[in-house]
Amino acid sequence: MPKSAAATRIQSFNQVQITVLKQLAETSAARVLRPVPAPLFLALALLLLLPAFGLHSALAQSPSFTQSAQSVAVFDFAEITAQLPAPAAYNPFTQASITGDFQLSGSAESTQVAGFADSADGSVYRIRFMPSAPGSYTFHVTLKTPAGAQSFSGSFAATDQHLRGPLRVDPAYPWHFLYQGATQHYFFNGTTAYWLLGWRDDNTINYSIDRLAALKVNRMRVTIAGRTSTFYGEPVMNSERFTVLITPWLAEHPNDYSHPNFDYSRFDIAYWQKFDRMLRHARSQNMIVSLVLDMNDNAVHPAAGSEDEHRFIRYAIARFAAFPNITWDLGDDLDGYRDEAWTHQTGTLIQQWDPYHHLATSHPAKTNDHQDRASAWFGFTSYQEWSRNQHALLLASRKLQEKTGRIIPQTNEEYGYEDHYPEWAAAGSDSADALRRTAWEIYMAGGYQTSGESARRGANIFPDTGGGWMNGRGDDTQTMFLGYAHIVDFFTSFEWWKTNPHDELVDGGNYCLADPGKLYAIYLPHAGKVTVQLAPGSYRVQWFNANTGQRIGLAADAAGPSWTSPEPPDDSGWRAQHDWALLLERR
Repeated sequence: MPKSAAATRIQSFNQVQITVLKQLAETSAARVLRPVPAPLFLALALLLLLPAFGLHSALAQSPSFTQSAQSVAVFDFAEITAQLPAPAAYNPFTQASITGDFQLSGSAESTQVAGFADSADGSVYRIRFMPSAPGSYTFHVTLKTPAGAQSFSGSFAATDQHLRGPLRVDPAYPWHFLYQGATQHYFFNGTTAYWLLGWRDDNTINYSIDRLAALKVNRMRVTIAGRTSTFYGEPVMNSERFTVLITPWLAEHPNDYSHPNFDYSRFDIAYWQKFDRMLRHARSQNMIVSLVLDMNDNAVHPAAGSEDEHRFIRYAIARFAAFPNITWDLGDDLDGYRDEAWTHQTGTLIQQWDPYHHLATSHPAKTNDHQDRASAWFGFTSYQEWSRNQHALLLASRKLQEKTGRIIPQTNEEYGYEDHYPEWAAAGSDSADALRRTAWEIYMAGGYQTSGESARRGANIFPDTGGGWMNGRGDDTQTMFLGYAHIVDFFTSFEWWKTNPHDELVDGGNYCLADPGKLYAIYLPHAGKVTVQLAPGSYRVQWFNANTGQRIGLAADAAGPSWTSPEPPDDSGWRAQHDWALLLERR
C-alpha cells in the first residue's frame, strides 16, 4: 500500500524529539503513586500530536469496502462500495476515483472498469461489473483520494439464470438485433418518454414503464440532460409533481431554463440515483432504455469536447453501463448543436470508455443526414423523418447502408407523435390509425421504428393522467399501442429476421417480406386481393387482421408459381376494406 503524506511526515521525527518525549514519560511516571508505563504514555503523547502531523486526517479517510453479494446472475452486476467515515474536503467528482480490474477464472484477460462517486460529500463510491459468462471472478479495486490510495480485493460467482444480455447486431442477419448470450432476437418496438425522470416520485415512473410493457412496447427514449422551455402545444406544465427542467448537475437556479448556472463539476446525486432505480425497474420489464445524453432544445450545454462534457459522459457510463438494458444516443436533434466531427469523435470515445460496448447511435434532425454509418461505433441508425412514405424511405436507407459495406439495423425513431401536428404535418397524418399504418410500412421494409403516444390527457392539466410522448405516462383511454401490439404479435409469430423486402413478388402496391421458398409475409394497406409469385411448393395461408389481431386460416393451400388470394373474409366482423396481412408458410 503506498505511504500517505502523513506517514512520511511521521517518519521525519528526529531523534531529539523522541528523546524529549521519553524524558517526559519518565518524569511523569516518577510522580504518580501507580506509574503509567513509559511506552503507554509515549503512545498517548503521540496521539495528542497526531493532528499537528496530519496523520489523524489520513486515518479518518481510510475507507471500508463491501461487496453487494457473493453470487450474482450473469448479466446482472456485482457492486463494490467504498465508504469513508467522514465527509471529504475536496470535490469527489474531480479529485477522486475508483477503478477496478475484474477477471474470470481461467481467462487470460481482465476487464478494466471505472466507478463513480455516489455522495455529494465524497463519503461513498461505487463500482459495478456485469459478468457476461458464468464462473468464478476475482477483482481488485482501488480508491484514490487526496489522502492516498486504498485497495480491496475479493471474489464472487456468476451463475446462468437466463437473463437477457445487452442488445447486439446479429452477425448472421445484421439488419436485425439479438440479445447477447442468447439466440433470442429483439423485435424493436419503441416509444419516446423523454422526460420520464421529470416525475418526482418513483411510483409514476414505474407505473408508466409497466403500462408500456403491457402494451408490448420494449424500448423507451429517455433523456439524461435534455431540458426545454416549450411544451410543443401540448397540455403539459411544470409543477412540484413533474418538470421538464431536470437537473443532472447541481444548479444555482434549477428552475431557470436559460440560466440555471449549472456546476458542471458536481452531479446531483439524488437525480442519478432515481435514474438507477428507473433502469432497474425497466430491466425487470425487459424494457430497453435509450439513454439520450442531451437535446438540442436545451438552452445550455457543456462546451463541446470539454473536460466538463467528457466528465458527464464518463459518469453516465460508470453508473449505467453495467445495466444490460441500455443503448447510447449521443443527443436528440444532434445536428442542431454538434457537428459530424464531434459525433464521430464522441461516439468512438463512448465505445472506448464503455467496457461492455453497448450499441450506440445518434439522432439528427435531418433525414438520413449526419449518420456515421460506416464507423465501428455506430450500432444502428436513429434518424427522424415525418413523411407518410416511410416504406420507400426505409428501402432507400438500406441502400445507403449497403454502399458503406457495413450492414446494421435501420430505424426511424421520430416520424410522428399521436395527435401532435407541427406546422409541417398534414391534417390527420398523426392520428393513431395513420401512425399504426406507417409502422407497418416501416417494418415491411425490414426496418424498425419509435413513435410517440398522445400527450393530450395532460400533465398538471386536467385530467392529468397523461403526458404521453413527453413523459411516458398514459391511461386506459389511450389505445394506439394496442394496434402496435398486433404488429408485434404478427412478426414474432415467424422468423422475421430471416426475411428481406421483396415487393417485386406482389402486385397492387402491396408490400412483401420473404424468405423465398419458405415464408412470405404480405401487407395489404387497402385490403383487396393480391397475387404473389411463389417458389415451388405448398404453403399454408393465414389472414391477419391488422386492426384486431384476429387470425383466420384458409382451408386451401397456396401453390406457385403464381397464386392469387381471395378477398379478406367478410365474416370476420371487420370491414374488409381495412388493412390486412397474409402469412404464407411452406409445409
